[in-house]
Amino acid sequence: MSPMSTTLRRTGTVAALATAGLLTAAGAAFAHVTVHPESYAKGATDGLLSFRVPNEEDTASTTKVQVFLPTDHPVLGVLVTPQAGWTAKVTTTKLKKPVKTDDGTITDAVSEITWTGGRIRHGQFQDFEVAFGQLPDDTDQLSFKTLQTYSDGNVVRWIEEPQKGAEEPESPAPALTLTAKGAGEETSSTGTGTGASGSDSSSASSSSSEAKESTASDKSSDSTARALGAAGLIVGVLGLIAAGFAVVRGRSAARS
Repeated sequence: MSPMSTTLRRTGTVAALATAGLLTAAGAAFAHVTVHPESYAKGATDGLLSFRVPNEEDTASTTKVQVFLPTDHPVLGVLVTPQAGWTAKVTTTKLKKPVKTDDGTITDAVSEITWTGGRIRHGQFQDFEVAFGQLPDDTDQLSFKTLQTYSDGNVVRWIEEPQKGAEEPESPAPALTLTAKGAGEETSSTGTGTGASGSDSSSASSSSSEAKESTASDKSSDSTARALGAAGLIVGVLGLIAAGFAVVRGRSAARS
């Protein structure tokens, strides 16, 4: 086999392995359970959280989803949006430290939501929506540990908490970033910390509507960004292949 053929063969093998690795990494990112939007203002009221659960198994369906809400920094006024084919069970827990609000002192909060009865098949995902009355204002991040059970009995534990500055863990828990309000701004449910919070029913309805729009936008931009990132990396690999061909041809021409 000529040196040129050997070099080209090695270049093609490396490129194929690199491309496969990139596609695997992209697929793993899509397979994570995530919460949308990714951020809200501290103390935000009357908003909506959507837990996106994709199915990552080829031969099994997701049949049970358990989301655990933090009780050290509780989410108040939790309500579950009905999902066709799924039954939701809500568990409440007595708080170690009651929370004082304008409506009184809260001593209990939702600590777990379990969805059963439905199926998320291969190549599909399900959004489980949860409305809240108020988010905590004394922390920068909320982690929602999640257990995903498959029809073959396998349970994936999305419970590892992401750390700032560190690589993403293998099985990260869905994380919601809580941002500080700007000077002079009121707490709102838009996830950006701008605007006034509503105290009557019409204001709450408007806030919920804005939160849904924000959620849809985040879902679209998140998926698009990941897809474009993966595509860009693959194009880069193809560029390396082309460069390898050019180098080999140049050497061959010089020898002749």
